[in-house]
Amino acid sequence: MVQLGTAVQPERDAHPPDRVLENRWWTYQKERFPLAALTPALAAFSFAAVGYSMLARGSAGWPGWRQTAVAFVSSLLFLLQLRLADEFKDFEDDSRYRSYRPVPRGLIKLRELAFVWAGCVGLQLLLALWLSWRLLPLLGITWAYLLLMSKEFFVPNWLKRRALVYMLTHMVIMPFIFLYASACDWIPAGKARPSQGLIWMLVVNYFNGMVLEIGRKIRAPREEERGVETYSSLWGRRNAVLAWLAAMTITAVVAYVAGRDIHFGRGTASLLLPALLTSTVVGVVFLARGKVCPGKWIDTVSGLWTLATYLSLGAVPVLLRWYGGQK
Repeated sequence: MVQLGTAVQPERDAHPPDRVLENRWWTYQKERFPLAALTPALAAFSFAAVGYSMLARGSAGWPGWRQTAVAFVSSLLFLLQLRLADEFKDFEDDSRYRSYRPVPRGLIKLRELAFVWAGCVGLQLLLALWLSWRLLPLLGITWAYLLLMSKEFFVPNWLKRRALVYMLTHMVIMPFIFLYASACDWIPAGKARPSQGLIWMLVVNYFNGMVLEIGRKIRAPREEERGVETYSSLWGRRNAVLAWLAAMTITAVVAYVAGRDIHFGRGTASLLLPALLTSTVVGVVFLARGKVCPGKWIDTVSGLWTLATYLSLGAVPVLLRWYGGQK
């Protein structure tokens, strides 16, 4: 979040050289929006949205590059907008408790991030028009929900006192983003609505969002920070890990149902069950050895779980269908 009262820069620093500008944005990216970590999972997410939609409507072959590219870039920009929204709404708390972050320490100004937000909107709009103007209503709906989130649905204090409600309402954005990414396939294909099986994929994305959200806010006791709300501090480490595993289990069940709609139920189960077992082992070890096992373990496994989910419902069945191995 952000720190108030940053030191005033000397006049000669008011217009830093290009290299300094480049470095500070690179630093911001590494700390707050790490592309190296995000890109693999987001590529699997986007390909799953387009590929699943294509398989569900009975189309063979390989997803079009334009559809896949627009789904990927648009989804990336949605995630960036979520990060930017956090910078604004968490400004006061960041300034008080997390002054080490880029905006509080003066590396990037909120005004600059507002221009980045506007740039995201403009690029998403151009991409939608390039692929199909009929994407615009879904794009507008996703923007609208994202804006409501950025305003905490106009009840910030009420939500802040209810961590579970906060998470449940904010995770709705994940199905919206997936629906838009999938629409990059079925709308250009001339469909007025998505296939029925896509409903299960929206549920998968809702609970996958919960896996990621809970996973990134589970920490060992020594990692907890004053003023930083984590699920391990609010619910206790044991309950937080159980909630994380419960969300993962629900995701696996719904993913199996979604996989059946594209004739890949057993394949989905064969990929996700070992991943679920591995996650359970990691959770048990984290609880048993909390003083030496960092919360990063849970966060990393959460990312690997979502990657496995999207691969099992996107790239793997598409490849098998492409090579004739899937009936």
